[in-house]
Amino acid sequence: MNIKVAEQESDARIPQNRIAGVYDLNAPVYDIWGTLTESNARRRAIELAGITDGIDILEVAVGTGLAFFEIVKRNPNGTNTGIDLSEGMLARARKRLQGVGKANYRIAKASALDLPVESGSIDILFNNYMFDLMTIENMDRALEEFRRVLKPGGRLVLVNMTRGEKHGSCIYEKIYRAIPALMGGCRGVVLSGRMEQHGFKVATREYFQQMLFPSEVILATKAA
Repeated sequence: MNIKVAEQESDARIPQNRIAGVYDLNAPVYDIWGTLTESNARRRAIELAGITDGIDILEVAVGTGLAFFEIVKRNPNGTNTGIDLSEGMLARARKRLQGVGKANYRIAKASALDLPVESGSIDILFNNYMFDLMTIENMDRALEEFRRVLKPGGRLVLVNMTRGEKHGSCIYEKIYRAIPALMGGCRGVVLSGRMEQHGFKVATREYFQQMLFPSEVILATKAA
């Protein structure tokens, strides 16, 4: 699907084949950043998802497992799958999940562009802070994969770094323009329109700002 990109939408500035290495290096300190700047948005995403025990959940870009730990606790008898490109992040996630008990989950290295799950098999797909570091071309490819694996009416819950809407929040965009690697390759995106062009119905988009860091939380469903 070829989607026209809005003029104001900037493309990623770190080569995609370097992303896993960047996050391998960041893994030991990522939880500090995630707690200080992303925790409110991540918590809201889990609330909006409306998880009920016994369903099939996939988290793409599971990172150190900050969200996945909470997801698995709410769905211990369902199927919980978490994937990521970074071995360093996955190692942290596996260690965190040791504290969840006998719940049903698996964590593996895989790409959002080629999800290792069957078509139409997922009730809820979570994705936190990934699209903000992807190229525009890969955004479209990932959304196509997300739609493929979701069941009809399945829910997609996204959290992204977004464009700042309040005082002080533009500082991170300035840092990204000057030193992209310092931001882990992330820049502000607004994804609702692109999601709708890929066959998702956006139910809500909420803006969060924590330590001046701007995030969007989006709940959408797979359109019929």
